[in-house]
Amino acid sequence: MTTQKARRKTVTKRSRPYETGLDRVAANHQPLTPLSFLERAAKVFPDHVAIIHGRQRVRYADFYARSRRLASALKGAGVKKGDTVAVMLANTPPMLEAHYGVPMLGAVLNALNTRLDAAALAFMLEHGGAKVLITDREFSATVAQALAILKKKPLVIDYDDREFPQGGKRLGKVDYEKFLKGGDPKFAWRKPDDEWDAIALNYTSGTTGNPKGVVYHHRGAALMCYGNALAGTMVDHPVLLWTLPMFHCNGWCMPWSLSAVAGTHVCLRWVRAAAIFDALANHGVTHLCGAPIVMSTLVNAADDERKSFPQKVRFMAAAAPPPESVLAAMAETGFEVVHVYGLTEVYGPAVVNEWHQGWDALDAAGRAAKKARQGVRYAPLEDLAVLDPKNMKPVPADGITIGEVMFRGNIVMRGYLKNEKATKEAFRGGWFHSGDLGVMYPDGYIQLKDRSKDIIISGGENISSIEVENAIARHPDVMFVAVVSRPNAKWGESPCAFVELHPGRRVTQSDILAFARAGLAKFKLPRTVVFTELPKTSTGKIQKFVLRERAKAL
Repeated sequence: MTTQKARRKTVTKRSRPYETGLDRVAANHQPLTPLSFLERAAKVFPDHVAIIHGRQRVRYADFYARSRRLASALKGAGVKKGDTVAVMLANTPPMLEAHYGVPMLGAVLNALNTRLDAAALAFMLEHGGAKVLITDREFSATVAQALAILKKKPLVIDYDDREFPQGGKRLGKVDYEKFLKGGDPKFAWRKPDDEWDAIALNYTSGTTGNPKGVVYHHRGAALMCYGNALAGTMVDHPVLLWTLPMFHCNGWCMPWSLSAVAGTHVCLRWVRAAAIFDALANHGVTHLCGAPIVMSTLVNAADDERKSFPQKVRFMAAAAPPPESVLAAMAETGFEVVHVYGLTEVYGPAVVNEWHQGWDALDAAGRAAKKARQGVRYAPLEDLAVLDPKNMKPVPADGITIGEVMFRGNIVMRGYLKNEKATKEAFRGGWFHSGDLGVMYPDGYIQLKDRSKDIIISGGENISSIEVENAIARHPDVMFVAVVSRPNAKWGESPCAFVELHPGRRVTQSDILAFARAGLAKFKLPRTVVFTELPKTSTGKIQKFVLRERAKAL
């Protein structure tokens, strides 16, 4: 027996040499985490400006020291690994510091949506088990109502923005700056023991029932930083203006991404045209992120709000691709628009419309068709597919056959907090089910056709609300459009279009339908057109669930 074992061991060594004596040790394997990017930036570029906020200028050395102070102070307040620290903050320096200071303890950052009502906030604070809440005084009225609902209240720390004083009521016993002074700027933080450890908790919109808590891990957050740098061409100390709320998917992981390239964060408390143009002209902004509503803010800015700037600015835009007219206006203003797509469950954007130079030679219609596609997978995403959710097989790559868009890889969430059933359903068949319906083209690019819940079934025919929206959005007087189903006695459902016009424009339902008829089959035309300001989320997404209820009441 001894001889047989020796022979087997010899065979193993000879046939599997890469498995023998080449083990994972501290010298060759460390957990991935985005926290190390800030440490590196502070050592390599200590005097480079990391944050601009009003008159404040924060160097990387100080950004790192303040983040360590926060981690130290939180530890002193009893925060431990696995605890949740919630923040109710605008796009200000403490929000950036929280993205590092909280996970430096092994704690989990829960950035709350500042537009939510008290009941929703109370649910998230309770469900996430927040031990500490750092809150901006601008939101104290709503936060006070939320805290009154809670049976077990977190430690509350107030942030008073001295650059833009808000004057709201103090809710806690300590001010943020005073709290930081109690921390050690040389706090010996540690990388996570396991890159699978949670780094952040983000809640879905919760349009039906309670929102779900999406858990991010250190590995995914670190890999997203590389993906963002590649998709956004973020090199040579980029300057990012914060038009995207940092509470939204942790700002698409950009708070961590910029440290990897030693970039500069330009904080923006409120998204206003004049403030954006001031930052573009005064700070050399090179990158913006956000929904089409931000583009609309720029394109429709008044003459006295505009300022010229010499640099080319890359705008990473999510949601539906804007009309060709808007893209042309953005280009004339000095912006290069990069179309991205993703969800909270995939850390923000995980798909990018990689542009081919050869497409520049296409006519306007050809370019618009290419730009309308969501694109291909981010570099750190392992797999992107359009599958039939019933049999989990790929649909034909013909640009016509509709299936469900699915993701697989390291930038997919760990799962939903305290919701094993929803997690298993989301990961059914070894893929993350997005709930988005789309098609796959022969070149591997995907294009969304609708959310599964937004498909309109009229007389047995499936109508893509996105297709109808695109046809109407091309009208020069239309600023925003959303199409939802409306109950119809004869057909079951019919399309109902809600249209928001550019200021000062006048258009009738007949005008809209006549224009859309050129690009739509007759059965796809809306039977109702409503002119109104569209309800939007804090990130600029149109709230179709609100419009569906309005359509039912028409």
